[in-house]
Amino acid sequence: MVFTSTVFLFLFLPLFLAVYAVLPARWRTAWILLCSYAFYAWWRLDFALVFVGSTVAAYLVGHHVGRWRVSRPRTAGRILALGIVLQLGTLAYFKYAEFGVASLNAVLVALGSTPLPALSIVLPIGISFYVFQAISYMVDVWRGDAPDRGRFVDVAAYIALFPQLIAGPIVRYKTIANVLESPRSSAALVGEGSQRFMLGFCKKVLIADALAPVADGAFALTAPTAAEAWLGVLAFSAQLFFDFSGYSDMAIGLGLILGFRFKENFDRPYISSSITEFWRRWHMSLSRWLRDYLYIPLGGNRLGTGRTYINLMLVMLLGGLWHGAAWVFIAWGAWHGGLLVYERWRGAGERPRRLGSVAGTFMLVLIGWVLFRSSDLTQAFDVYAGMLGVNGWALSAELDWQLTPRALFTLLVAYALIWFPSPGRSEAARGAVARFASGGGRVLRWGLLPLFVLGVMRAVSDSFSPFLYFRF
Repeated sequence: MVFTSTVFLFLFLPLFLAVYAVLPARWRTAWILLCSYAFYAWWRLDFALVFVGSTVAAYLVGHHVGRWRVSRPRTAGRILALGIVLQLGTLAYFKYAEFGVASLNAVLVALGSTPLPALSIVLPIGISFYVFQAISYMVDVWRGDAPDRGRFVDVAAYIALFPQLIAGPIVRYKTIANVLESPRSSAALVGEGSQRFMLGFCKKVLIADALAPVADGAFALTAPTAAEAWLGVLAFSAQLFFDFSGYSDMAIGLGLILGFRFKENFDRPYISSSITEFWRRWHMSLSRWLRDYLYIPLGGNRLGTGRTYINLMLVMLLGGLWHGAAWVFIAWGAWHGGLLVYERWRGAGERPRRLGSVAGTFMLVLIGWVLFRSSDLTQAFDVYAGMLGVNGWALSAELDWQLTPRALFTLLVAYALIWFPSPGRSEAARGAVARFASGGGRVLRWGLLPLFVLGVMRAVSDSFSPFLYFRF
């Protein structure tokens, strides 16, 4: 089930909210948990069992770690290590076993040996996100940053919370633990959340989905020209931003309706003046997770310059691998890791925002997105060759038919909107949203509503278009 499906919009969400509104606050967390499991199980029931098992393991580990972290710290540490191994082992099997066997077989064949039997494993949707949340809960209990004797229903609802279950943003338990005990909403939060949900819905359906055919068509070409390669990369860069930030907006909006305020996940990343700044603005919940649970435990920048470079590269390599079990994601992580190391070496992580630095950073990000979008390294090199003009410069008939007036207009609108701030980033922006929710902002209100209706019509009439980050 996805936020843009008719089942979610016209059945699941209305039914959930109707019951949620009349339930006493003490029963709302249980209702959230029940409906979150139903939301997840709609895809595949067997993987819902894996999900529940991961949650139970996280709760039991957190309970015993919290019980013994002061009186028996060594025992608590061993239990935590076991819990992390179980969570990462589950993730490794479903997400990386097939890739590992295929990579090993390539080496065995090259050496003239008999390859191992190939694996075919279906990846449970959203497993990367819920495993990371489970790990953060266990580690935070061990650190004393999260309640260590929470009710199972609270911990399970935190990991399963359907607004951000499939693609984030990644949430820390301590930021919503108090609300989970007795969720309460208000008219102002419902108004603010509804607007945010509609905004994200429009970003996904009216912009990201309209750009998808251009990006898909360009990357499907075996020898793209310069015009085709650049159009494809620019279309995908905008598509990915509006698709993923749109999902985050919808998740944040649904959270507000329920009484939760999730942290922002995007902050105008394409205006960054360095790659260091880009990673402070793009997928911020993942960046914070990698910093708090990987970079800092590895030593961060406390163990000398050389170790800092190693830590940066290792974190980005693992961050790339987290996005997908493929060499293109490892290469993408290495690209960004190398750039972060270079900026740290040059002391260029904090640069004034000038047109040249912003354009240069955006170009480096585009180069990385080629790897991120490509199915393999061969396809990525084909696109790079096209960007350099190796295959000519003009559009071919293969892509020209995809460049409809709607697609070109949407691409122009997308890059115009990229320069405007998203809601919720500042006190002034939040004040504007609050005024909208309480009856002000009529232009915004009456402008967004018809766009949302148009988006719903398109979502109902068009073919299924999942969010890009669902595959991670």
